Amino acid sequence: MGAPRLSSTPLPGIGVRYDLTTREQRRLSVVAHKDGARTLSAYREDDPDACALSMRLNPGESGALVDALMSSEHRPNLLSTTELGLVAERFELSAVSYWNGRVLGETRLRTETGTSIVAVLRRAEAIPSPTPAFRLAGGDTLIVIGTREGVEAAATILGRE
Repeated sequence: MGAPRLSSTPLPGIGVRYDLTTREQRRLSVVAHKDGARTLSAYREDDPDACALSMRLNPGESGALVDALMSSEHRPNLLSTTELGLVAERFELSAVSYWNGRVLGETRLRTETGTSIVAVLRRAEAIPSPTPAFRLAGGDTLIVIGTREGVEAAATILGRE
């Protein structure tokens, strides 16, 4: 078995395609689109030119996938939310969201769902522990933590347009 190989190919007007050939000779590709989206493709083992799976991920989904892939480092001093019965999820506010331009406190997430927004990702900046007076904007990614039921209820509230 050979070593994994990664190559990149510029795609004018689209972005860049990254191709990975694993040590087992399996092929994966990621197209990094100029708008921040990613297209992930996996190719068939019996025919490496035939695509078996292709999916487009928005920037928030791409970030979640990167987090999952990079989570190999285990630090025992960090709390595992799943062991505590909690989940943490990312929610991206759309430009047409009802909450675009409104302050965080108006969502009443903590009161209505028992969840907390522990950080907001805005462009290349992370804002930890936003206050109720924090003004939300379309494109913000909210990091929400709580019970599974609470996070699902928060998703409904945050998805309001």
